[in-house]
Amino acid sequence: MSTRLTRRAALTLGAAATGSLMVPAMARAQDGARRNISSFSMQDWRDHFDTLGKACIVCDTTSRALHFWSGDGSDYRIYPTSVPLTEELTKRGYTKIVRKKVGPSWTPTPSQLERYPDWKPIGPGPDNPLGTHAMYLGWPAYIIHGTHDTRKIGRRSSDGCIGLYNEKIEELFAIAPIGTQVRVI
Repeated sequence: MSTRLTRRAALTLGAAATGSLMVPAMARAQDGARRNISSFSMQDWRDHFDTLGKACIVCDTTSRALHFWSGDGSDYRIYPTSVPLTEELTKRGYTKIVRKKVGPSWTPTPSQLERYPDWKPIGPGPDNPLGTHAMYLGWPAYIIHGTHDTRKIGRRSSDGCIGLYNEKIEELFAIAPIGTQVRVI
């Protein structure tokens, strides 16, 4: 018996294989899940805030994404982030941006110094864990900031902060005013 495929048999097998691959994708599309190809959960500001106010940010620690809406609703952006390492380090709830700083200095928190007593503050520059820009939240020691270590983005890697690529925090810094509402979920 010959193991050689005819053209007709190859086309038939290819069509069958393609059809079987499409079925799970079609089923996923119809299941009502609100996810895009990067698996970020889609967010709507109305699910989190009564009004847009000056602007809104939702930090989704599950999908590791930060969602931004401008105050007039004309600008919506989504950024990949790093999120806290553990549930204990993750603060959830409502706050706002209270201060912004270009070239922030980093100081270890008391809990970090307890774990790593040899850590010292780091001034602005390429080795600073806060990256090039920082937006301080109403919660002590909780910041949306850049990072010099791009391996952290998309991972559970921080001690409580939300980290973005330096070029993305610079972009967000420019459009998110002090007073921007923030919700961490």
